[in-house]
Amino acid sequence: MDYSFDFVLATPEIALLVMAAGVLLFDAFNKDGDRYATFGLSLVSLLVLSGLTLWQWNDGVEGIGFGGLYVTDSLAHFLKLCSYIAVAATLIYGRAYAEERDLLKNGGELYSLTLLALLGQMVMISAGSMLTVFLGVELMSFALYALVALRREHQKSVEAAMKYFVLGALSSGVLLYGLSMVYGSTGTLDLHEIAAAVSAGEYQRLALVFGVVFIVSGLAFKLTAAPFHMWTPDVYQGAPTTVTLVIAAAPKLAATAMALRLLIEALHGAALDWQPMLMILAVVSLVLGNLTAIMQTNFKRMLAFSTVSHMGFIFLGLASGVNADGSISVEAYGAAVFYAVIYVLTTLSSFGLILLLSRKGFECENIDDLKGLNRRHPMLAFVLLLTMFSLAGIPPMAGFYAKLSVLQAVVGAGYVWLAVFAVVMSLIGAFYYLRVVKVAYFDEPVEGAVPATASHIDWFTSGVLSVNGLLILVYGILPGSLMALCIRVVQDSLGF
Repeated sequence: MDYSFDFVLATPEIALLVMAAGVLLFDAFNKDGDRYATFGLSLVSLLVLSGLTLWQWNDGVEGIGFGGLYVTDSLAHFLKLCSYIAVAATLIYGRAYAEERDLLKNGGELYSLTLLALLGQMVMISAGSMLTVFLGVELMSFALYALVALRREHQKSVEAAMKYFVLGALSSGVLLYGLSMVYGSTGTLDLHEIAAAVSAGEYQRLALVFGVVFIVSGLAFKLTAAPFHMWTPDVYQGAPTTVTLVIAAAPKLAATAMALRLLIEALHGAALDWQPMLMILAVVSLVLGNLTAIMQTNFKRMLAFSTVSHMGFIFLGLASGVNADGSISVEAYGAAVFYAVIYVLTTLSSFGLILLLSRKGFECENIDDLKGLNRRHPMLAFVLLLTMFSLAGIPPMAGFYAKLSVLQAVVGAGYVWLAVFAVVMSLIGAFYYLRVVKVAYFDEPVEGAVPATASHIDWFTSGVLSVNGLLILVYGILPGSLMALCIRVVQDSLGF
């Protein structure tokens, strides 16, 4: 195994660090209040990153470098590409919103901090060591803490930032303690060496089990799974909606990759210890997420609790990778990755709609603000319908196939009762999604709610949103290629 310092493997991360510093430096001399140039430079940076990653993937650039700290494989290439797309869509949807709320008046930190958060996510995705995992988590987290507090004069934003920082620091401590326990048990930080030690039985069982408990708890926080979700609704509601989308979309891909690296790649031999924990977290997330979301009138808080329930499905997919007879199901892990990608796609659409419908002096945050949306903006209402149907798991949307694939994995692993429970919770969850569609299509418009014209929405942003909604429909009707890709990258990267 090659552990040389091969800088070619880390070309995207090195390029992003240089470009993020360049964006920050350029913005310091940019006197334009609208920060169009900084916005454009950030999108160009993401385009360059996409080209570099596609080149690496196409040329088969894979391996382990930097003393085992860094891994480049198919899973890393795939999730990084998805992260670039998610961040680009986030910046496009949120540009006008940020300008109208004076988030760009004193500087373009929104763009540089978002790129630095992306750098942390990329490090998490390519982590080959527990040390790299933690460094990536902290790099991403500190950038997100600063983004939430970007509106320093806004009381709710500052309060949300404080809650996020305190709870985030606590979760980082929990995760770090778990990693240290695994290190003490196995005597190594390298994920491959940990897997070898566990498989050979060369570890201290009690310390390893304690470490697994704390690691799963830290993962649950990063994936906003109950009961570690307490920060989610307040941060989603209090942060500027642009920042909310930065937190809600791409980081979920990195957290899913972190779960795969730590639990599947390194600690697969201890699956009997963490598998029941994931199932419990999934059940609690499905119950609390769906039942609490029903009571919400604020659209952003409803989507926050909805996120909790969707993370339950990802945990179900991860927990189903080990069948009752001890055999491994690559399809289950592929289904979890597929679910994460589709969740991010629908999240971009849902928060993108909130950003586009908001205008200066008006935040489109309450569900009642969507009344009569179909009469005023039929295209936006249709995208909203596609998004809500997908989140509810109604065919032929992508969310339906994502849930179906996870449920098939759960049944295949021998946990039929768990699949039945997840279906019941999904039926309950469909209520609050269909309520949003009912408000948009059948309620009378309210003056002062959604704008009567779409003149404040530029054609480029509305076009991106249309493509976003179309992809939700396309991947629902033709999901096979993306699902096969998810299974293949997991199989190629995790060695199953």
